[in-house]
Amino acid sequence: MSLAPAYRSSEGEGRHRRRHRPVRWLPVAAAAAAFAAGVATADGGDTPPTIPKGAVRIDVGARAISRPVPPGFIGLSIEYRSALYYFGGDPAQPNPLFLSLVRQLTAGASPVIRFGGDTTDWTWWATPGIARPPGVKYTLGPRWVQATLAAAAALDARLILGINLEADSPAVARTEAERLLMGLGRRYIAGFELGNEPEVYGTLGWYANAQGVGVPGRPGGYGFNAYLRDYARVSAALPRGVPLVGPASGAPQWLTGLGRYLAADPRVGVVTFHRYPLHRCFTPRNTPTYPTIGNLLSAAASSGPADSLQTAVQVAHARGLPFRSDELNSVSCGGARGVSDTFASALWALDTLFNMARVGVDGVNIHTFRNAIYEPFAFRYAHGRWTASVRPMYYGMLLFTRAAPPGARLLATTAPAGGDPRVWATRAPDGRVRVVLLNESLRHWVTTAVLVPGSPSGANAQRLRAPRMGAKRGVTLAGQSFGSTTTTAVLTGSRHVYALSPVQGRFVVRLPPASATLVTVSGP
Repeated sequence: MSLAPAYRSSEGEGRHRRRHRPVRWLPVAAAAAAFAAGVATADGGDTPPTIPKGAVRIDVGARAISRPVPPGFIGLSIEYRSALYYFGGDPAQPNPLFLSLVRQLTAGASPVIRFGGDTTDWTWWATPGIARPPGVKYTLGPRWVQATLAAAAALDARLILGINLEADSPAVARTEAERLLMGLGRRYIAGFELGNEPEVYGTLGWYANAQGVGVPGRPGGYGFNAYLRDYARVSAALPRGVPLVGPASGAPQWLTGLGRYLAADPRVGVVTFHRYPLHRCFTPRNTPTYPTIGNLLSAAASSGPADSLQTAVQVAHARGLPFRSDELNSVSCGGARGVSDTFASALWALDTLFNMARVGVDGVNIHTFRNAIYEPFAFRYAHGRWTASVRPMYYGMLLFTRAAPPGARLLATTAPAGGDPRVWATRAPDGRVRVVLLNESLRHWVTTAVLVPGSPSGANAQRLRAPRMGAKRGVTLAGQSFGSTTTTAVLTGSRHVYALSPVQGRFVVRLPPASATLVTVSGP
């Protein structure tokens, strides 16, 4: 058996690839809408409503526990050779469905779109006098630039552009960066991200030799010190006036070197790390990081990525630098069928985005590429018309945007430890408190009694639901859906937002199995 490094044979693969007791519902004599909303009411007559016995009591405090959620918090990370698939190849008419779906995630702010992933080091711009490096599989050119510029202009986007480091050539990196800067313009470029996950340069194949054996881009034992030397030499060739972004690492052990990395190059303007809680490649089935719905819904899968980055976030902020997890998704190696493409991914995304905001991450880029199992949406163009298929995870991302608009701060909450529901609360610049309740039980309803600051007179509730946790279709948000396919990228169907009135000072909300509920509190 050969011990040569594995060869990365396809886009997005082969690199790091990477109880609750049921609550008995009390008899009610209320309207059907109130029952559907989960509002506990009295039995009729003059008897005041009471909080159901066994309801989980949740207290939302007035104290903020996070920085404000920055504009453009949710972004995308797209492999270079999938850009035209998402944007379309006609610069005069960028894919309107892609533009609409991105705008809905950013609440009017400029989105941050990162180009890279594995294709950072598989891509180049043809460089005069230099042969195409053996690990390069994709050549950038005017068509890519024109389509990307059209989409960036339509969205007023900020682009993080991966630049090839594994080729180990200042000339290759300089040509790529200069041509991208010339074609896209400084206005839309947030920075150049030199290399992608350099921690595996010495272990995984960058290309295959004539015998089909993977050949790495660096010698075995390549480590952080060697990376810093390479980075200094190659980054010096990049155009001045554009910030650097990095280190674009997915290795936990490289977090400890962040201070040295930042001290070595003052041009770094954005700090980036990558996270995948579960791993399809090279992962035994009996480990907690193997992709299953149960593992994806574990607390470790949603809080673990954020917790592992907290110290690095503090290091970046101490230097006045923003921190983005600019490659994040549920399962490495492009996702796992029956996990990444199910409703479970929507609840995971919602919970994970809140956890990232909790530790001060300034933005998250959900990674995707054409035909990835975990892509939030897919597109088809035929007969002059675009059609989109919106996947379950997108709904969770969209609910986060509604629950944590730009400028919102997370609020302290208290609830019984363990079990369902998971609770998040925010106060936005509009003064409203929003509470998200996640019931990840597969079978049991949960009744909650939520206390919020002040003396609110009312609230409304909307739900994120699906037929079951493993559903790939039938997801609804506030009763609306994009359907199995959409030609408008507009949610359709009757919108179900339920009115809530306080019961003994609390809002009583029933949570269906496999669901999330957003409660938006009105003023006194």
